[in-house]
Amino acid sequence: QQEKQDLEGKLKLREHLSQTTDKRGDMLASSKNIDLEMKQLQCKLKNAKNEITKQSTTIKSLKKQVQEKEEQVPVLQAKISQLERDLSMKRHLIEDLRSRLEVNQENEKTSNETLENLERKIKVLAEDCSNKKRSIESLKQRLNVATIEKSQYEQLYHQAKDELEKKDIKLTNLESKMIETQCTMAELETTASQQLHHLATQSKQTLETLQKKLLLTNDKVEEFMTFVKALTRELQYSVQELRSKIKQAKKMREAKACKKGLSQESIELAASILNVSTTDLEELLEIEDDEETAKTKIEFEKDKEWMQYIQKLLEAQFPFASYLMDAVLKKLNEKKKLVEEYNSLMKHT
Repeated sequence: QQEKQDLEGKLKLREHLSQTTDKRGDMLASSKNIDLEMKQLQCKLKNAKNEITKQSTTIKSLKKQVQEKEEQVPVLQAKISQLERDLSMKRHLIEDLRSRLEVNQENEKTSNETLENLERKIKVLAEDCSNKKRSIESLKQRLNVATIEKSQYEQLYHQAKDELEKKDIKLTNLESKMIETQCTMAELETTASQQLHHLATQSKQTLETLQKKLLLTNDKVEEFMTFVKALTRELQYSVQELRSKIKQAKKMREAKACKKGLSQESIELAASILNVSTTDLEELLEIEDDEETAKTKIEFEKDKEWMQYIQKLLEAQFPFASYLMDAVLKKLNEKKKLVEEYNSLMKHT
């Protein structure tokens, strides 16, 4: 419709222009052009009319669709309201179910706890039952044993009763014999007292001689103990002396090696740097290292343990000779090894 109005407006303009134009030759040419334009505009008008008819038909169809949809709208609204009601109902149901679930879960927890407690109690009761069964079985066994023992003791009682009767008869016979023996015993006591007096005088003399021998043996034992102690001390002292000699020999060898490696000038230079005398520097070089001190400590402890072991052997009960011999031989072997080491060191130095 708007295009139609525009075209009509243009036509009116063209008509107005055609009236106002001059009546010259140019007017003819312009009129031809206007006619052509008029034809074109008419064609456009026809096309626009056709389009309007098409659009009017589409509008009618759309109106029908709109009416149908408007008719469907209340139905759909009713359905939506129903669905909303259903939804709210379902939400309420879900909330109820959730609350019930929570309650059920709590109940389940409590029931599980009670179940666990009951299971524990059942286990305890089962253990008690098993223990009681065992005790009952053991008591049954004891009862059986007791009944067997009872029967045995009854048999023994009857036997003992028979034996007692026999022994009573024997006792009466023995009493008569005892009277006879008492008479003979009185005679024997008199003779025995005389013999004992004679023996007592003899035993006094033998006891005096034994006491003298015991004193002599005690003195000998004490002498032996002092000898063993002195021997062990001497052995230990000689071993320690050998160790110290070996250390001195090693130090001498090391000092000689150091002196060979270092010249007199280098020793003096080192002494001047350290601000000490050459003799002090040599002493510093001769100081033994931590390993040697540790070794000496270990050796001292071993010697101490050896002495304690020998003391224990001497204080121990008999026999201890084999153990004492082993301990002394061990120390002698150690001394032998030290002597060989010292000799080899002295040869090298």
